[in-house]
Amino acid sequence: MSDDMWLSDGGEEARAGFATALQDLLWVEAKRREGIPADGHPHSVNALRPDSPAARRLHLRHLEVAAECGEIAERVMKEAAARSGRAGASYPEMGTAAGVTRQAARKRWPQAVGTRWTLHTLTGRQPPHGTDTVMTRSREKAVITGWDAVRKGDAATGGVLAAVVSDSEHRVVWASLFDPAEYDAVVVEVPDDLVDIPADGEAHQAWADRWAAFVDAEIERRTVRA
Repeated sequence: MSDDMWLSDGGEEARAGFATALQDLLWVEAKRREGIPADGHPHSVNALRPDSPAARRLHLRHLEVAAECGEIAERVMKEAAARSGRAGASYPEMGTAAGVTRQAARKRWPQAVGTRWTLHTLTGRQPPHGTDTVMTRSREKAVITGWDAVRKGDAATGGVLAAVVSDSEHRVVWASLFDPAEYDAVVVEVPDDLVDIPADGEAHQAWADRWAAFVDAEIERRTVRA
């Protein structure tokens, strides 16, 4: 973890206090394993003669406890990353939280992201189109739902013209629209500027508008072809 992580939000004193409390807890556990009462001597790691056999033995026990703490922390971080992924977090977000790069987070927790998928549907035969969003925990379910919505929805009033599935990093992994020539749903590739889907806000609305324009142009092109 970088030093910047401790200074990023102005909580220097709170973080320092947390570090001290954790160190004290490890020291108490090391003493317990050596049969020394929590309030007994030595009260700190600096209270023993550095060259004494007792110091060597207790410091090795302290190292043992610290190593176990690292293993526990890794397990807790893995579980937290998985839960973050299920909540829709991306690897860049996890990297920021853990003080590592996006690539390091992906390598460290390869299964964390991908447990949540977003289905975006474009509705209404005529502009302005409506949009809808559904969250799933399965890529297969998201794709099948989108496929069926486009295939069946176009026959209904209003209709579903197109569907896009994005992963937890808000990147398009599948897209479909209703092809008048085929009179069926077909898989399409979206342009590069549509691959990344902003999570919300004005940026997301701008993406939705570009997506709608792309779908209209594709349907018109396929209609002329038919």
